[in-house]
Amino acid sequence: MNREINSFINKYVKEIQNNSAALFLGAGFSKSAGYVDWKELIRGIAEDLGLEVDKEHDLVALAQYCYNKNGNRSIINDTIFNEFNKEKSFGDNHRIIARLPISTIWTTNYDSLIEDALNDAKRVVDVKSRDSQLALTRAHRDAIVYKMHGDKNNPDEAVLIKDDYEKYYRAHANFITALSGDLISKTFLFIGFSFTDPNIDYILSRVRIEYDSKNIRQHYAIMRKIKKSDYKKTDGSLDEAAYEYNNRKHDFFIEDLKRYNIKAVLINEYSEITDILNEISRRINRNNIFISGSAAEYGKYKEKEAIDFISNLSKRLISEEFNIISGFGLGVGSAVITGALEEIYMQSNSINEDRLLLRPFPQGLEGSKRDELWKKYRQDMISRAGVSIFLFGNKLENEKIQKAGGMLSEFEIAKEKHNLIVPVGITGYVAKDIWNKIKEKPEDYYTNINNDLMEAFEKLNDDSIGTEQLIENIISFIKFFKSEKYNSV
Repeated sequence: MNREINSFINKYVKEIQNNSAALFLGAGFSKSAGYVDWKELIRGIAEDLGLEVDKEHDLVALAQYCYNKNGNRSIINDTIFNEFNKEKSFGDNHRIIARLPISTIWTTNYDSLIEDALNDAKRVVDVKSRDSQLALTRAHRDAIVYKMHGDKNNPDEAVLIKDDYEKYYRAHANFITALSGDLISKTFLFIGFSFTDPNIDYILSRVRIEYDSKNIRQHYAIMRKIKKSDYKKTDGSLDEAAYEYNNRKHDFFIEDLKRYNIKAVLINEYSEITDILNEISRRINRNNIFISGSAAEYGKYKEKEAIDFISNLSKRLISEEFNIISGFGLGVGSAVITGALEEIYMQSNSINEDRLLLRPFPQGLEGSKRDELWKKYRQDMISRAGVSIFLFGNKLENEKIQKAGGMLSEFEIAKEKHNLIVPVGITGYVAKDIWNKIKEKPEDYYTNINNDLMEAFEKLNDDSIGTEQLIENIISFIKFFKSEKYNSV
């Protein structure tokens, strides 16, 4: 990631941590899941009018022409209902956002993908698609989705034609007030939004006029650069004039957004949005540690020594202000829970559920159904972490000690999620296999490889030390990745 994107991520992560971040999702965000954007939504409407949507810029006017011609909204309503009630599944971007600790999400989209993703992430979501809902509060909510242009299930109330926009400031004044307040008090990230919406333009202008620009929060918008490949003619040659014109216009547009304190975060491809969201999630989760491990036996350690080591490691992690995520791995999970809870209670005299997240694996299932559900549980746990520690990794099967395949799966998921991987090789079994694998090619798992990093890594497999020193080595290894020595390389 370039310096500008990296700087944006650092600033936005701080806003999330301060509970002062918000999101605004436009039609482009749902397009990746298979839904149409505005142009495609009204393509059929334009054809009925004998017009070509690709030649038009005022798409709201096209919808109004349809209403004028027919004297009602039936065609428009049917278009919205039929298109957005198609079965679509939310994708990675929705899934990542649903896990981020952001409680305020605005959208002009009619679909339900973001609330579906929030529900799947076990968030209590309060959806506001009508003015009357703004006065109601869902109990224990931890996310609010404002659907300021309506919902697919009520297409007759959806904002789409000119009449709707012209009446919006009066018919939906409460939405305008709510969004204006959030724009003043929160830092927004706009994704999949073109800024051609008349309502947003009105609200941004109102905020800008009523408040001194120095007091308006900095907002961000992820936007794709104009590319030459977008302006190829049918014969494969470049339409140089069209490219130069639109690129120049795009530059002016980005500069104009600064009037509203909106800074463009420029990307080359839309796929980079997923990378950015993943990196935001990773940095948010830096203090969340997933402990992977199972043990029917403890190798070089006696049982009590191993249990004390796991328990004391968990205590130390909590005391160092890390949070712990764990399943109930055989021979490991109970010690993790005991140590973590003891330290949490010592610190606050109460049980803080934010410090210890438990995801016990469902039992009583067999075959592919169990494997599928367990994989989902593993992905859920590890996606909430920024660090994954691997301990031991064996199980008793057919009266023989076998290496734990589930722990290897957790390692692969941790790598996929860009977790910092901490294989405590000295504990043996799968943990030692992971340590050996990383030792062979550390550049596949860590960046900024240097002697200090590899020295810290070697200490995770030092069989000459006791468990107290091993705990120190694990903590030092994790902290090394936050150090100036590492980040200044």
